[in-house]
Amino acid sequence: MSNNNSNQGSTCPNCVAEILSVILVLQQNACPESCLDSCDRPMLGGGPNCLICNTRPVMLYTCCGNGTPWSMPITKDSTATCGEASATCSSVFRVEKLEGNCATFRVLADNPDTNSLNPYVATNSFFTMNLDCCCVCRCLTDTYVECV
Repeated sequence: MSNNNSNQGSTCPNCVAEILSVILVLQQNACPESCLDSCDRPMLGGGPNCLICNTRPVMLYTCCGNGTPWSMPITKDSTATCGEASATCSSVFRVEKLEGNCATFRVLADNPDTNSLNPYVATNSFFTMNLDCCCVCRCLTDTYVECV
């Protein structure tokens, strides 16, 4: 989903914010039925790996990111910076809160349990993004994330 601000005034909606708003409602009311495979499909789907999904993971791309997904550290360590060899970062997120054009995301990390059917685990790392800076929202396969 792309966010084109070239013809938008201050009263025009932000399409990325609209999609994230739908995803947030779906996650809050997770339902086991699946429908069309798009970011704003009306229900979170169950897949072969999970019976009930509670998360629609997303990847975000910023207007100045040159096609590279936005990434954040998976810890709250203030010295961790993505791009450094010592930092463990992720580019997969779960929308947790939406207020106007600002969204708060939880950073999801790859599941260290290789026997698990769920690809991600929740972290306690959060960030808030002004969605005017976000030009693309890529939805990943619905999944179940514990402790969210």
